[in-house]
Amino acid sequence: MTSPRKQGLAVAPDEILVERASQGDPAAFEVLTRRHAPLMRAYVSRIVGSLSEADDVVQESLYTAWRRLPELRDPTAVKAWLMQIASRHAFKHLRRRPPEDPLPILETAHPFDTQPEDVAIRNAQLQALAAALDILAPDLRQAWLLREIAELSYDDIAKQLDIPRTTVRGKLSRARASIYAQMEEWR
Repeated sequence: MTSPRKQGLAVAPDEILVERASQGDPAAFEVLTRRHAPLMRAYVSRIVGSLSEADDVVQESLYTAWRRLPELRDPTAVKAWLMQIASRHAFKHLRRRPPEDPLPILETAHPFDTQPEDVAIRNAQLQALAAALDILAPDLRQAWLLREIAELSYDDIAKQLDIPRTTVRGKLSRARASIYAQMEEWR
């Protein structure tokens, strides 16, 4: 049974949770974690190519976030801040990976429809998307992942990549055009 305190925290806005967690309230940070970790995991798994490695990266990212929470200037931007930490840890993880270790194909989530032919089609679509993303230049792929997987705003992407907002728009446009062309047969 959930305590009334935890129920109250579960509906609290991010900025209140950040304030409480930065003052050392682990329950507030737990709510933030439950709220944002699934998105962080999805985003990181696409970068590192494995759900199990993504779990390690997300755990490391959340530990960093807990330690550095008092440094967060804008509590309303905690989602973007967490995604930025996760992104840095994911790319750091890739740099530490031995160069001869190829990136595995992304492990797919259990589809809603489990008919074998539907599962095969969905897996083929995901593999085609993974191949289309692999073709992209790293900067275009990172911009696309931050927008489509991490669901960051153009402004947040611009801050994270340290580029102008108009450049983000251009990168996303080129990334989408390339993916669209590569995924032509799936439309």
